[in-house]
Order: sequence, then C-alpha cells, then structure tokens
Amino acid sequence: MRRTWWSVGLVLATVAACGRGEPDSPMEGMTAEEHARMLAGGTQGAMDSVGAAIRQPVHLTAAQERALGVVYGVVEYEQVTRTIRTVGTIQAPETGLHEVTTKLEGFVEELSVSSTGQMVRRGEPLLTLYSPAVVAAQEELLSAHRLLSALAGTPGPQAEQARELVEAARRRLLWWDLPENWIAGIEASGRAERTVRLRSPATGVVLERMVVPGQRVMPGMPLYQLADLSEVWVEGEVFEQDLRFVQRGAEAHVEVSAYPAEHLMARVSFIYPTLDAASRTNRVRVTLPNRGQRLKPGMFATIYVDVLLARALMVPMGAVVITGERNLVFVRDADGMLVPRPVVLGMRSEGRIQILEGLEAGETIVRSANFLIDAESRLGATGGPMPGMQHGEHQVAPPAPAPPAEHRHD
Repeated sequence: MRRTWWSVGLVLATVAACGRGEPDSPMEGMTAEEHARMLAGGTQGAMDSVGAAIRQPVHLTAAQERALGVVYGVVEYEQVTRTIRTVGTIQAPETGLHEVTTKLEGFVEELSVSSTGQMVRRGEPLLTLYSPAVVAAQEELLSAHRLLSALAGTPGPQAEQARELVEAARRRLLWWDLPENWIAGIEASGRAERTVRLRSPATGVVLERMVVPGQRVMPGMPLYQLADLSEVWVEGEVFEQDLRFVQRGAEAHVEVSAYPAEHLMARVSFIYPTLDAASRTNRVRVTLPNRGQRLKPGMFATIYVDVLLARALMVPMGAVVITGERNLVFVRDADGMLVPRPVVLGMRSEGRIQILEGLEAGETIVRSANFLIDAESRLGATGGPMPGMQHGEHQVAPPAPAPPAEHRHD
C-alpha cells in the first residue's frame, strides 16, 4: 500500500511541477490530466483490487481546483439537434432521362447532333432519315387527295370513301409521330418529301449517341440518350439507426468536392423503401437545382441533414465517467462536496449526451478533470485520500519518506 500512496503522491508532484513549468521535465507541455493518466497506471491495479465500484465524495480547495483544472457547469435543458451525414454521388435524375427512338425503318442520311455532351433544345433536329415506307405513305395521301378532288360535287358513296382514304393516310403518318404541320405541308404542296427530320423530344444534354451517318435503323432502336440536368439528384446511404431521424421534406445542405467553399441547400425528396441487408443502410435522395450545369453526374458530394429533436437534459461528454460497470457524474452539493452520482445516458449530439436519469436541471457538475477526481474518490473508498486532498472535514497528509539507508563503511 505504501508504494501505491507514493505513486499517487508522484501524480500530484508532477501536477505541481507542471504548474511551475520546470524546464527539465521530460513531460513538459502535457496537461495535468495527461500526467495523471500516464503515471496513475501503476496505481490502477491496486485501486481496482480494493472495491473499484465503491466511491466516496471528494472535497477540493480552491488551490486544488486550479491545479487540477477543474471546471464546473450547470445542468440545463437544451433543444437537441442532430446532424446525419452521408457521402453520395451526383446523378442525372431519372425523370429527366430521355431515350430517343423512332417508329420508322430507314437509313440515316445526316446527323444534326453528332457529339455527346452537346446541348439540344426541344424541337431541334437530331438527324435526317430516308424511309421508303414514309415516301409510300405520302404518295398514298396525295393519291387520296387527288381522288377526293376528282369526286368533288359527285353525289353517292364514292366521295365519302375518298374522304375516308385521305383520313386513313393522314392517320398512318401521324401514328409514326410525324409532325402534323409537316403533313399539312405535303398536302399543300402536292409533292412527297424524300426524307424526314427526327427532332428532339426534350431539352437536355446528349449523354450518348448510338448512330452514325448511313446506318440502317429499325423501329424501337435507341438513337440518342438525353438528360435534362436543370436539376440533379444526390443519393447517399443512411445507417439503419439514423433512419428514423430522416423524413421526406427535411432540410439538408450539400457540399460538393469540386466546390468546397459552397453550401447548397436542398430537401430530402425520396427515401427508398428497402434496406440493404449487407450494409444495414438505406438510400436517400435530395434534389438540387443545377444553374449553369455546374454539377456534373458522377461528382462526389456530402449530404448533411439537420434534425431538430425534443428538449432534453444534456451535459458535456467530458462530464461523464464511464467505469464499465456504471456511468457517473460528479455533482457539487451545497457543502462543496463532489458527490459521484450514477446516471442513465441517452442520445449523443455534437459532443454532448442526454441524461435520462440521475440529474436534475440546475445542479452544478464537474465538466473537466473527472479522471483525477474519480481516482481520488476511489482512493477514498480504500481508506485514505490522495495526498493533500480532503474527505469531509478530514485532511490526510502524504506519508513521510522512508529514511535513507545507512551507508556501510568498510
């Protein structure tokens, strides 16, 4: 036991030496608590072997509080916020993707849009197509018009049948998605067009071009893939335990690696209905406006969702002593004693932790130097305090050093 007292005495001696700033100290620059943690290793086994779970109230003088760096705080109710963070990638929105196909069979004669990455607007021509079937359908339409003109004013069913032939030829061209104004131009000119122009169904960027001039195309064959990037999606994975805090419509902000100084505001637009069984995560999506097309699909981004939770009794994480058997907070009572109080912990938020049981609002607690105070509290339970510290009204001085050994004279 004498060795244990001397080890603990050495802890305080080191603290005092640190306060004097002795230049020859090999541990200069370390805090008092760091000195104590390093040197108290030798005393840990002895303290644990004698009622480690038993702790006694501790009393510190003002000088001792300054030497140990003790800081007090008041327990208060706080509005708790929690930030859910996840890393994701920017993607082209599925609602803005368009695959350009045709219902015609023919041959590509000319490409108006010939490269990926090119910006196109709705209605702009993409390519020129020669289709023998379209030429034949135009001739049928013109023949029906000539027949209707020849039967004009003639009574009987022949004129009605001619009108039906005209309507049938027009419908056939319309069902190939050929523009109505283009068909009207054929009827007005009385001459068939050799080629037709395929136009863009939407405004967007060409992500992929799958045709070349001279290529034969078939109905349903993909020709271009377009993406409307006026908005983009950012999708990330949220851990299962955090999923209950993330709701659709929750405000979020996004940081993009390409623009580190910018914070982009967004909202959670979708939460996927299934969980990944391997990673225990759930995919969530936020939607961002993309002015100037600065956000590119494939870019990395970090999503932060700030969640406002209910008011709770919160203390700093450093105020809690976790022993492995229970969690303690040292409470300063009306007499100035530091009383170890068992507590039940709740959720954590930005360096603070919720107290479910054990404390009340307005109580004064120790916020720092808890390790040293806890060591003294346990030493008090073994029968004596640290040198220079008090339990109640009793002061225990450090043991006197052993007398030097006698020198043997030959």
